[in-house]
Amino acid sequence: SSKTFWTTTGMFPQELIIGFPKCVKISKVAIQCYLVRTLRIERSTSKDPVGFEQCIEKDLQHTEGQLQMEEFSLPEFQATYLRFIIKSAFDHFVSVHRVMAEG
Repeated sequence: SSKTFWTTTGMFPQELIIGFPKCVKISKVAIQCYLVRTLRIERSTSKDPVGFEQCIEKDLQHTEGQLQMEEFSLPEFQATYLRFIIKSAFDHFVSVHRVMAEG
């Protein structure tokens, strides 16, 4: 729902983990967020959310008053879990409104 979102508690880094019912192939990840400065995306193929390895880390552009919309085209990989680490922000609190994974 576009009316729901996940928000940070004001200290960084913060992380959000998304789990899939089974290991899936992913070639693109997109995120809609607000006030995120540095974002890292990691993946795990384990049964439990452990053993993450980095896929990408990027500094996002500040978009005053509107959502940041970022797409990451990645070499196709498999993942059971994706971990989004917000390493820094443009303000004390940030929000994540949508995460999409395609493959």
